[in-house]
Amino acid sequence: MTEVTREVFGQMPQEEGGGVVEKFVLKSDSVKVEILSLGCIIAALETKDRDGKFADVVLGFDTLEGYTRKHPFFGAVVGRVANRIGKGRFTVEGKEYQLFLNNGPNSLHGGARGFDKVLWSPQVLPNGVCFFRLSPDGEEGYPGDLKVWVTYTLSAGELAIDYRAQTSKTTPINLTNHAYFNLAGQGSRDIYDHEISIEADSYLPVDDTKIPTGEVATVQGTGFDLRQPVELGKHLQKFRLDGFDHNFCLQPAQARHLAARARHPPTGRAMEVYTTQPGIQFYTGNNLDGSLKGKGAVAYPKHSAFCLETQNWPDAVNKPHFPSALLRPGEEYSHTTWLLFSAA
Repeated sequence: MTEVTREVFGQMPQEEGGGVVEKFVLKSDSVKVEILSLGCIIAALETKDRDGKFADVVLGFDTLEGYTRKHPFFGAVVGRVANRIGKGRFTVEGKEYQLFLNNGPNSLHGGARGFDKVLWSPQVLPNGVCFFRLSPDGEEGYPGDLKVWVTYTLSAGELAIDYRAQTSKTTPINLTNHAYFNLAGQGSRDIYDHEISIEADSYLPVDDTKIPTGEVATVQGTGFDLRQPVELGKHLQKFRLDGFDHNFCLQPAQARHLAARARHPPTGRAMEVYTTQPGIQFYTGNNLDGSLKGKGAVAYPKHSAFCLETQNWPDAVNKPHFPSALLRPGEEYSHTTWLLFSAA
């Protein structure tokens, strides 16, 4: 049985359009998750260790002010297009579109004011909450009025995130959640003692601006072979990697399939990621540098969290051989991601 409550979390600044930000708390016997109407942000996620002790395993802030300042998309739904679009440019049906560049020469996670920075309209469900917004034609340079629904539901140890969208004009779309996890508990120094596995035979090599080169490369014999669990710190050392910020290519499937697993042996906490998407971005918090102070005034240094962002492949709108990123009028964009938490 899931209990759902709501409360006021804060008031948006007038220069951001004002409005009340609500917090929705979903609680089962084994998981408690707090979600904001700002950016559909997962602000806290508490789960048990093997001794039944709860800890909050996602990075974030105690107050609204943290989320209205610049931060690296902690816990947010990002869109219209998650990840990077090369040079912030694409052509659809013969027309070229130019987006705001907010990541070197590229556009990242929807642009200057993406889905993470706006208020969504909530509707409480028996076991969760559904958020809706209309992204107007031309918002951040994207074509078409886009209706978007993001639904969070909690059942025992499983959090499901369901994404749906409809458009009035053909537009690229790629929605994901950008939660930063540390299964030892947020505020723990690093993730080196975590075991990670990803169910992918191939990955996308990137250029020096993190845009896929277009090659789909095998993981075999490389540091990207995570098909068997690896201890992250030792693995990074062994392959002399600074960290991961790459798309792993999952087996094409319409149905739910296992994409990745993370485990923290000292506490027994584990998280499995299931999805219907063709890709998952594994990011190891390489750009965290300790300058941001989060919950409990704890600094978040490099490699203090990881993200497993289920997604379509990055820059797919500019790469015809990648899975299509386009949504057309009369179609529905729909996918679900499931996060399953356990401890042993």
